[in-house]
Amino acid sequence: MKLWGGRFEKLTAKEVDDFNSSIRFDQRLYKQDIKGSIAHAGMLGQKGIIPLQDSILIIDTLGEILRDIEDGKIEFEIDAEDIHMNIEKILIERIGEPGKRLHTGRSRNDQVALDIRMYLIEEIDAIKAMIADISKTIIKLAEAHLDTILPGYTHLQRAQPITLAHHLIAYFQMFGRDLDRLMDCRKRTNVMPLGSGALAGTTYPLDREAVASELGFPAITQNSLDAVSDRDFAIEFASCLSILMMHLSRFCEELILWSSSEFGFIEMDDAYSTGSSIMPQKKNPDVAELIRGKTGRVYGSLMTLLTVMKSLPLTYNKDMQEDKEAIFDAIDTVKMCLPVFNKMISTMKVNKEKMLHAAGGGFTNATDAADYLVRKGLPFREAHEVIGRMVLYCVNNKKSLEQLSLEELKQFSERIEEDIFEAINLNTCVGKRNLPGGPAREAVIRSIKAGMLE
Repeated sequence: MKLWGGRFEKLTAKEVDDFNSSIRFDQRLYKQDIKGSIAHAGMLGQKGIIPLQDSILIIDTLGEILRDIEDGKIEFEIDAEDIHMNIEKILIERIGEPGKRLHTGRSRNDQVALDIRMYLIEEIDAIKAMIADISKTIIKLAEAHLDTILPGYTHLQRAQPITLAHHLIAYFQMFGRDLDRLMDCRKRTNVMPLGSGALAGTTYPLDREAVASELGFPAITQNSLDAVSDRDFAIEFASCLSILMMHLSRFCEELILWSSSEFGFIEMDDAYSTGSSIMPQKKNPDVAELIRGKTGRVYGSLMTLLTVMKSLPLTYNKDMQEDKEAIFDAIDTVKMCLPVFNKMISTMKVNKEKMLHAAGGGFTNATDAADYLVRKGLPFREAHEVIGRMVLYCVNNKKSLEQLSLEELKQFSERIEEDIFEAINLNTCVGKRNLPGGPAREAVIRSIKAGMLE
């Protein structure tokens, strides 16, 4: 007989047990479930809602069950449906009548809401630590490449010269926003729903604030209907993870391009590359490609959660059991990607010569040539046209701007003097952009320091 079976005359069909059960995936909540039950039982005893000696026995036995689970001595049962009923069933089997008092003033609806919030708080903290590790790696790389010049791109066309440090700090900023989002998400997750019952609270004089304090929650939910039916925090977390994976994927896409023969900017370490089963010369950036691919998987988890919740009336509906597999898979995927990504970028080799050579092509200093003419008194729009004609001349004559003689340059404007060669030198192009957020060495150093202080 199931713990809820009093109203039923027949047992559920075996296939319904299998279909209805969530123990295969929600068993990972066992620590949170036991911790929440210990806090609940302690409060019930302190308030005199159940005998104090029963409360103490329940707490002690739950501690034993926790140790037995972690020692691999307990096998969960599909018939007991979920982690909550499994643990309660084991408790009753061990101590009998007192164990039946644990569920006083509680429903599985507020119990699962508590467990998933506690679990996600721990996972948010774990993922934040992984992102912080990646941020440290990026800073270390940036500091090593403050003077490594490469082309910046728009439309995947060479645009203007920047430094690798400047490029890396762009991702440092992205991951910083990811950390901020997770911190915000944690605030809304860190609210205690226990005491909301199935949907309308309970007639027992529960001390919800005491339970919240015992479990480390700074606040309790303020509406019992919302408390048991809210999964905004899980959706928000999945959204944070999706944006994080998008940043990883963008970074990986660039590394994939940069490691190709066409770019040759970087080479992946052998330990983070794979070969071909037929082509012996191949060295494939499979780690980066897999991270890029797994991004779609995390997006899928977000869409699952949004779709499950989109038309549910208040309050709890069985559909909401589908929240856990989606968010668990998103968490597992992200936690798999972050450490391998960190090691991959920390071990890659940077080809400074190839980067510099690429920055010297594609007329990345054309904007600086236009700015030179502006400083000589020409309106920018006219300067833009002059340099555009100059670039066309170079294309037709297979030359770069700096390869033109002063006589050739003066064909386009009499304002041009010998000092133009200094103005369009790549080091000058980068070094002069010393405004906040710019690619100049000093500006990047300031960005790094500002980021480290936040």
